[in-house]
Parts: sequence; structure tokens; C-alpha cells
Amino acid sequence: MFEFIRTHQRLMQFVLLLFIIPSFALVGIQSYSKFNDSDNAVAKVGGQSISQQEWDKAQREQMDRFRQMFGAQFDPKMFDTPAAKKGVLDNLIAQRALAAEAARSHLAVSDQSLQQTILAIPGLIGADGKFDSERYKSLLAAQGMTPAMFEAGLRQDLALQQLNGAIQSSAFAPKTVANRLSDINDQERDVQQLLLKAGDYVSQVKVTDDMLKSYYDKNPAAFEIPEQAKVEYVVLDSAALAAQIAVSDADIKAYYEQNAKQYSVDELRRASHILISLKKDASDADKAAAKAKAENLLAQVRKAPADFGKVAKSNSQDPGSAERGGDLDFFGKGMMVKPFEDVAFKLKEGEISDLVQSDFGYHIIQLTGVKPATVKPLDEVKGEIAATIKKQLATKKYAELAEQFTNTVYEQADSLKPVADKLKLTIETVAGLIRKPNPSVAPTVPYNNEKFLRALFSDDAIKNKRNTEAVEVAPNTLIAGRIAEYKPVGKRPFAEVQAAIRERVTQIEAAKLAKKAGEDKLAALKAKDDATGFAAETVVSRGKAAGLDKTTLPAVMQADTSKLPAYVGVELPAQGYALYRISKVSQPAITDNARRQAEQQQIANVLAQQEMLTYIDVLKQKAKVTLLKPALLNSAADEGKDKNDSAPK
Repeated sequence: MFEFIRTHQRLMQFVLLLFIIPSFALVGIQSYSKFNDSDNAVAKVGGQSISQQEWDKAQREQMDRFRQMFGAQFDPKMFDTPAAKKGVLDNLIAQRALAAEAARSHLAVSDQSLQQTILAIPGLIGADGKFDSERYKSLLAAQGMTPAMFEAGLRQDLALQQLNGAIQSSAFAPKTVANRLSDINDQERDVQQLLLKAGDYVSQVKVTDDMLKSYYDKNPAAFEIPEQAKVEYVVLDSAALAAQIAVSDADIKAYYEQNAKQYSVDELRRASHILISLKKDASDADKAAAKAKAENLLAQVRKAPADFGKVAKSNSQDPGSAERGGDLDFFGKGMMVKPFEDVAFKLKEGEISDLVQSDFGYHIIQLTGVKPATVKPLDEVKGEIAATIKKQLATKKYAELAEQFTNTVYEQADSLKPVADKLKLTIETVAGLIRKPNPSVAPTVPYNNEKFLRALFSDDAIKNKRNTEAVEVAPNTLIAGRIAEYKPVGKRPFAEVQAAIRERVTQIEAAKLAKKAGEDKLAALKAKDDATGFAAETVVSRGKAAGLDKTTLPAVMQADTSKLPAYVGVELPAQGYALYRISKVSQPAITDNARRQAEQQQIANVLAQQEMLTYIDVLKQKAKVTLLKPALLNSAADEGKDKNDSAPK
């Protein structure tokens, strides 16, 4: 919301990590006191080690939490990055430093506080209101923990909360500071724009051949032709195997007879009803009154059955059906309460029942329609049954052949023909594949799978033209491929792109001329005010951009307005250079006290987090943090670069 909050990147990163790695008690990490030295330690905090296994485990747990949070939208690549991994380690270090300080400060948690915290965990109190100790133990066992292990970790966690609360509660936001920040956020400025368009300077640009060649040489990536390959591949999946399976008429008939219920539709009945509702705990007087009313209505509809719908609409106390004259549409067995169903399935069409009592009250039922039970004939479902049988047999056959497929493509790696012949599969061909999935091709297409492409563009597959391993790209789907033709990364010839380069260089040079003209104009305006050529005034604030983009608005709002009119210039990529004339600054009165208090609390929370961040930095120094494998972290930071460097040249 406020500018200074947006600029506190380090603080925001810390807050995010606190969210990503929740408290030890919630994720089931063992007691802080169980820090052991290890030969594969990646860091030491106060003489205690953080092992590679602990780091890996924390990363896995972080990924699992994101997977649960985002579901189908979860993309592991977004979080499985060197920066995220280092962030997890930084957070483990911070937790260890806090734990060490809590121990030095002799912070303790009483048994009563521990017990109250455990009792507050959802799902541990049974229907009888008592603590379910067996469920408690089973939940912990599922995480590989005993109650003693969990309670030790929880006790430590509560101690850390004491430390955390003591530090954060020391921060506060003075009212005058909060009000000043609110005022800055709401301040309005009357602004006019003068745009010097880059296009207006194109005629002044003189492009030389040397300028074109220089741009071509300095921007090789813009003219790169990515590596690509023509590929042969075979797929083993249920669909391919189903095509090999023949299903006889006898098999279809046997399946039909064994699953007759699947192709039959039970009898359906349609009824209307009048309900006089009655609570389960109704008094005898209420019961008698409801029954008397129902009997009176029963007498009316028995006398004039054609008026059933009219009577139901006026008197039924079932809000779902009364407006429809009591109509309940068609229903099968098991869809209504049992007393109602028992009677409805005994009535003849048009017949009206006696009073029927259920948990809802008294019903009067009129049967209005019957759909007898039916069975789909064999000829109608023959194709469906054949497909089902094929699918079942193909799934079974896949399980039998998957290992043969995997072994054959590996053992006879110079060709896909042996596995295709052996398993009666078809060798397919596709051209123009690159290392990354093609967004214009459905991700379900087997060759457009990232894991398969990674295997396909491995050094062994490219240089030796060997089969890839069998790659599972979906459940019951294996694919193997080999490169038939390979084109390494290339560069489009200068002559081919010269015209496009000329256009781009012209745009760049025109933008430079527009910027130079704008800067000269800005200097002149600061010396002498002149509103000529500026557009009409608009009112802007930090919360109301009024058409200004994210680059321009901060420049306008941060401009020095001690002397009005004030001027500021902003370079607009692909557009030119814009001058802004600020003629007025106003401060709207804020009368919303609730908003003022909310903003003050927001600022206090940020300051509290900043206090905690600073405190943790001090604790890290006090604990003498040592990174035992800095090379590991450095290589992680270079991971993305290394992947690019490994591409064949």
C-alpha cells in the first residue's frame, strides 16, 4: 500500500519465508535440541550442525505445502529454484539462532500451557467432548513421531513464540507517522502531459551500415535459430494395446449378462404431496393439531382429486414443492425417506394415500406417474461393452509388456524397430522439436512432455543417436524416441535480417532524439514556465493513476513540488519522452477513523517484522553462523546458467 513497504524487498522475503516454513510444531520437525554434528553438514549455528538431509527435508516439506495449497495449478519449477533453496537454508539458520537464544534466556513453557495448546488442535476432541488420545497418537505416528517427540518440539516452539512476541511487541507506529504516511498516500496532484513521440523524429535519423552490423553483433540472441530435431518415437499405452485386441461376440454377451444391473434402469415414480410439518420434539397438543389439519386436507383432496395441486400450493408446508402444486418429479428407490417411499411405491397411478408420518411431519401423497424398469438391449450397448473389455485387457497387457518395452529400447538402443516389431507398435515421426514443450501443442501429446524432451536432447541421444530410455509421460503411457536429424543452434544470416535491424535501429535512434529534445525542453521549462502544448489537467494520486503507467506515476508523485508549477520528464519505452507539468498539490481530508487505525496497525506490523529481522541478524552474528559448503550454494546459484551452457553448440 505505501511506497516504503513496496521497497522493503528483504523484509518481504523474510515474511514470505516465515509463511513458507511454518512453525516446527505444525510440520512435525523434531525438537530443536536434537541438533547433531554430521559429516554432510551444510551449516553450523552456535556449534550445532544443519545437515544436508535436514535441508533437503525442509525443501521437500515446502514443496508439499505448496502442492496442497495450489492443487492442479502447482508448478514445482516456480519454487524449485536456487534462490528458494537458499531461502529455506537461511530460514533454518534463523530458527536455530532463535532456538539457541531461547535456551540461553531459559524460556520455559508450563505443562498447563502445553496441554491447552494440544487440546486446541482441531479434530482431537471426540463427540463426547473428551480428548481422543488414540487419534492423537495415530496422527503423530503417521508423521513418524511419538507424543514425547511432538510435545518436546511443541514446547520449544511455544518458547520461541514467547521470544518472538517479546521482540515484535516492542515495535509501534506513532500516530503522527501513520497519519503522515496516509496523507502521502492520498495526496493529489494536478498534472498535464506533453508527449514527444519517437515517431516524430524518424525522419531525422540517419542509419549507417556500421550501425546495423554493430546491432547484429551485439544482439546475437535476437537472431538465434534454436536447435531442433526430427524425431522417431514409439508409444506404449492402453490405446495402442487396445487396438491389437479382438473381442468376440461371446465375450460381449457374457459381460452383458454378468453386468445386467449396469444396463438396466429401475422403476421411477412421480408424485405430488402435501406436507404439514411437525418437529420431532413437538408437544402432544401440537401433534394433535397438525394431524387434525392434515386429516382435513386429506378429506378435501379425496372429495376433489383434481384440486390436489391447488390445495398443495395453498396449504403444503414444504417450501421446495408447494409452489409447484406439491410436484416432486420422478424419483427412484432410496431417494425419499422410507415411510414416504414405502407408500409411494404401493400406490396406483392417480391414487391418493392415507396420512403418512415421517420425521418431517404428515404427508398426503398422490401418485402422478410411473416409469417402469427397463433394460438396454444388447445391440444398443455392444460397442460400449467391447470398448470396456478392450480397455480392461489393455490395462492388464500394459502391465505385462511395460518391462519388455523398457528393456528392449535400452538393450537394442540403435533402433526403435526391434521394440516396434516385438510389441506390434507403430514408429511415428515428428519434426521441429526443441528442448522445451511447445505451448501450441497439447501437453497430453506424449512427445511434448518435458521429461521426454530432456532425455531426447541429452548428449548421448544427440551425439550417438541412441534411443532414449523409456519415459513415463502419463499413467500407463511409456514413450521412447531417437533423433533422426539434428540441427544445432544457428544464427540467421545478416542479409536475411538486415531490413528488420534497420527498422529497430531507426526506432532506437528516434527514441534517443526524442529523449534529447525532451531533456532540453525540460531544462527550458524549469527556467521559464510555459504551458503551451500540454494536454488538459488530470488529477492523480498514488491510489488513482488516471492513466499513468507504473513508471510514470512514481516519478510524478516523487517530483519536488516546493515550487509550482513543477516539471518532471520520463522516458517511455517504445513511445518517446513525456514531460509532466504539476500545477497544484492538494491534500484531501481523511475522516475515516477506522481506516486511519487500520493503516496505523499495518505500519506497526511491518515495523514489528523489521524489528524481528534485525534481531535475527544480531542472533546470527552472536551464534557465529558458518556455511560449511559455500561451493554448494554457489553452484546452486549458477544452476540456471550451467544448464544453458550445456546446450550443444
